[in-house]
Amino acid sequence: MVISRKNRKILFFLLIFVILISGCPRPEQIKFETREDATHDAIKGNPETDNFPPVIHLNEWSDPVPMDGPINTAGAEDSPFITPNGQKFFFVFVSDVHLPPEKQLIDGVSGIWLSKKIGGIWEEPERIILNNNLSLDGCPFFQGDLLWFCSVRSGNFGEVDVYTAGLNDGNFGNWQNAGEQLNKEYKIGEFHITADGKTIYFGREHEGGFGGRDIWKSDKINGGWSEPVNLGPNVNSELNEDQPFISSDEKELWFTGQSRRGYTGPAVYRSLKSEDGQWGKAEEVISNFAGEPTLDDEGNIYFVHHYFTKDIKMIEADIYVANRK
Repeated sequence: MVISRKNRKILFFLLIFVILISGCPRPEQIKFETREDATHDAIKGNPETDNFPPVIHLNEWSDPVPMDGPINTAGAEDSPFITPNGQKFFFVFVSDVHLPPEKQLIDGVSGIWLSKKIGGIWEEPERIILNNNLSLDGCPFFQGDLLWFCSVRSGNFGEVDVYTAGLNDGNFGNWQNAGEQLNKEYKIGEFHITADGKTIYFGREHEGGFGGRDIWKSDKINGGWSEPVNLGPNVNSELNEDQPFISSDEKELWFTGQSRRGYTGPAVYRSLKSEDGQWGKAEEVISNFAGEPTLDDEGNIYFVHHYFTKDIKMIEADIYVANRK
């Protein structure tokens, strides 16, 4: 998700301020640009000039490369989600990784985008409008006809709340807050829901964890969610673990964590479920500024890769893919 956690409180109050002084402009009153127009003078990262190229440690996958098609630009593509059949690809776009959140709110391009694969080719992405006034939306997750997403907007229980929006006649509407339990009581972060809809996995920093942010799960019971359970030391560590993804068969847990192999920045991890239902020891699969993994049912890994200068200044972000051999 593009929203930096350390800036959430500042962003929340900036959002309220912008809404109050703007008279709550509707999206159609804001000048919308294309992603290309918004990034025409930005620096584009590429594998040839990458100071920290992603490194894959298992030979089950090919070397990671930028995703084909019109997804990546000179701006920041982030927070990807691909449907299990590999036909819909959601992601978050911001024209410049250094753009202040208050400008993202009104630039007309920052937010959630969707590309569909038609005839084996990714179509030009379209922005998904999920508000009547102003909001900053991210971390999309799509299941059935329901889009789940994170949002900073007026009326939240916290600084960043989880919402849902229903798909009807090709448009997403009827956006609703996912409720006080998830957003206020459990304070969940980025999340993934199992294919049967019965369990939600999420990252959060909470008492009883192993340090920093950990990955937890909660089961759906009587229309609500059970008390969260920490996934334990095979998954979590004294470092940060977040942004979980669960395979359709619920046998693989993927997530983002700080590298434990000595590489720079975050890394992508995988934990396999044993026959007794426990998550096995997590292994670092992709290193060097790699995170937010999402997989299709063929096992191809899509993830975010940030480009940095040698002195660790962020340039931009693209979606990469490591194809299953």
